[in-house]
Amino acid sequence: MRTGILVLALAAMAAGPQMAFGQASTRVAVDANYPGGNIVVERIEGDTVYLRPDLRDTEGWWFYWGFRVRGAPGRTLTFTFSGPNPIGVRGPAVSTDKGRTWSWLGSEAVEGASFEYAFAADADEVRFSFGIPYLEENLREFLAGYKGSPCVSVGQLCKTIHGRVVERLHVGRLDGDPRYRVLLTARHHACEAMANYVMEGVLETVLADSEDGRWFRRNVEILAIPFMDKDGVEEGDQGKNRKPRDHNRDYIGKSVHPSVAALRTFVPNWSNGRLGAAFDLHCPWIRGTHNEVIYIVGNSDEAMWQRQQEFGRLLESVQSGPLVYRASDNLPFGKAWNTSGNFSAGRSFSRWAVDIEGLRLAATFEIPYANAGGQPVTAESARTFGRSLARAIRAYLERLGEQEAKEEISPAQPVQVDGVFPQ
Repeated sequence: MRTGILVLALAAMAAGPQMAFGQASTRVAVDANYPGGNIVVERIEGDTVYLRPDLRDTEGWWFYWGFRVRGAPGRTLTFTFSGPNPIGVRGPAVSTDKGRTWSWLGSEAVEGASFEYAFAADADEVRFSFGIPYLEENLREFLAGYKGSPCVSVGQLCKTIHGRVVERLHVGRLDGDPRYRVLLTARHHACEAMANYVMEGVLETVLADSEDGRWFRRNVEILAIPFMDKDGVEEGDQGKNRKPRDHNRDYIGKSVHPSVAALRTFVPNWSNGRLGAAFDLHCPWIRGTHNEVIYIVGNSDEAMWQRQQEFGRLLESVQSGPLVYRASDNLPFGKAWNTSGNFSAGRSFSRWAVDIEGLRLAATFEIPYANAGGQPVTAESARTFGRSLARAIRAYLERLGEQEAKEEISPAQPVQVDGVFPQ
């Protein structure tokens, strides 16, 4: 979070009407001094606040921001950003209950790099954000619903540079050797919060009193790391293109970040040759055609790309809910931004994961911040997509099991899928 508060006296109305109504000036505070907050307030003129995202240690420009306004009940204020437009396609996310729940303000309130907001008469505090946040307090609330469950274990992957705990969740079959293990990670880039709601949907399915849930708890142990960049999440960093190296370029040489170093050590020992799949959950660029669909980032390894495509077809066949994934939206290696040049500064999670012994499938999913195929991305719609992702994981692992039985090989050996073997 950004420390400090900018407090300025703003007239509740223009000088004439204010005097006519005999009202004193209202003191309005605009700040980002809370978990996940990020803003630089440049100046305030009348009822317009001029501001910009705090880039801190970001290389170049990125678009994440979040701030709160207090002391503006009954006012209508305009918020104008300098520099490139950092307002998403559904306008800002807005919370009137101190960040507990969020909704999209809508594009109709936006004009260029500005948006207008009319504060309710009883609005003591309103928060605004580029996207819908997900913080440690959200994770704690999620886990509280499973307190005492023998199918959930919460441990520590490591401590961050700033002393925070990076949570390590084990979910599913925990009483002995599962047939398969699955790895889920999120927030390699701190601002990409929608990924956590998808992760919640997967974990909800594994723990549900349903046929899918019972199958997972018999066969699969999931290792989930909700916050790879825990400091960045809580402090409101962009995370993307962090100097000297962002978390998702840190899987090479000696890792700069403790969480990446710890994961690189922990996973190969934990997986024990049974890692059926590894998924890294991300959010894409701010706007644009390919950034408003859900897609898999194609691996440079052709054999892995073919398995990613097969998984995509399975996901298409089992999905439900408002957010629709299409395998045809997947981004092959060598297209658009997915080129070797984009990874020249380091090595990503998915390119590291392919070398884990016994791994069958590694994939990075991009989940849009606000708009997916014309449908709004919300906490609940993202969770629903996560439930679809869980069903696809089950279908994929069951297919692997059938192949293992047919070939009479153990889960720890490479498995042939679509006529190719892992390399």
